[in-house]
Amino acid sequence: MTAEMTLGLSVAAAHVLAEAGTFEGHRPTAVVGRDPRASGEFLEAAVVAGLASAGVDVLRVGVLPTPAVAYLTGALGADLGVMLSASHNAMPDNGIKFFARGGHKLADELEDRIESVYEEHRTGAPWDRPTGAGVGRVRDYEEGLDRYVAHLVGALPNRLDGLKIVLDEAHGAAAKVSPEAFTRAGAEVVTIGADPDGLNINDGCGSTHLGRLKAAVVEHGAALGIAHDGDADRCLAVDHTGAEVDGDQILAVLALAMRERSALRSDTVVATVMSNLGFKLAMEREGIRLVQTAVGDRYVLEEMKEKDYALGGEQSGHVIVLDHATTGDGTLTGLLLAARVARTGRTLRDLASVMERLPQVLVNVPDVDKSRVKTSAELATAVTEAERELGETGRVLLRPSGTEPLVRVMVEAADIDQARSVASRLADAVKSALG
Repeated sequence: MTAEMTLGLSVAAAHVLAEAGTFEGHRPTAVVGRDPRASGEFLEAAVVAGLASAGVDVLRVGVLPTPAVAYLTGALGADLGVMLSASHNAMPDNGIKFFARGGHKLADELEDRIESVYEEHRTGAPWDRPTGAGVGRVRDYEEGLDRYVAHLVGALPNRLDGLKIVLDEAHGAAAKVSPEAFTRAGAEVVTIGADPDGLNINDGCGSTHLGRLKAAVVEHGAALGIAHDGDADRCLAVDHTGAEVDGDQILAVLALAMRERSALRSDTVVATVMSNLGFKLAMEREGIRLVQTAVGDRYVLEEMKEKDYALGGEQSGHVIVLDHATTGDGTLTGLLLAARVARTGRTLRDLASVMERLPQVLVNVPDVDKSRVKTSAELATAVTEAERELGETGRVLLRPSGTEPLVRVMVEAADIDQARSVASRLADAVKSALG
């Protein structure tokens, strides 16, 4: 990501949305936010310059989580939202994400169109730019944090009084938002990883490094711990003993809580094919229907919107509660999880025991022809044999990587040794059939 690229993409986005009729009949407005990465400072300036030069008024909200930018885009009636973040990646990385009116992700065809228009103009075609009073105006929207926090607290079914909670903010975008929201909701809050300096985001902390949170929860005698990633669109948790509670377990707890208060529409939860088999078995036992999608929170969200489901997510901790958010929201997820602990008086460990995580082994097989995963007869035979061996208490998934020349082999079984053995044999079969 360079300043030039970011500026160009922003101008392209403005032109593409104008062509699509998004700005018709009014002066367009965009909400722009970022995480605290050092590079976000100059990339934000480039985005703001690009949008304003294309005639878009800009509300600059500063350092806020990705879901906050999505929420404010909808709440403020903006035509476009822009978030600068590389999520859980290391500090040197950065990225840009566009939201459509209402705070929803842009349609694939619009994203593709923005890229192609950017490329056209990068190679020399001049932009048609407004001048004088036609250029966009820029102002800081300092009320953004308070408005978003009020929205989060207002989504809770009950307060968190009496709970001590440790929050690991990953030195990221939620460093101010999350502690403020949990405190307003009544919790006693202990924070770690809440001192971003532009260089320390995700550095040994947050949802990708749970060691510090586990130790802090036990040290402070807290009821639970919540960990976010750099842009706070995901949430993982730790129970009072320091044990990890992953996205599948969080989904299970929230599904039962929402059904209890008649908020789980169609008694259905949406997850991806990578969800642990234990989650599927638990939902079946509890009478909750599970709909599974391809891997990626965008596919979960598409299914939820199309069928009007209320809850969905991924094992990684991306959880979408569609009545209150248009994307994964780690702070909201953590608040709802804590609210369930407070309401029931049960420990998070007890609540999460609704599902038993079956041993899961993942093997990456590189340098193979991933395009033939679904058409290889030899591989199909190997998978059938593996599924027969595992029976009802196991599962096999072969998936070509979306970004690398490799095939991912995932095996679940009641016994870890069996899972490893089957995964190893399938990895050999992939090399033989596709190598």
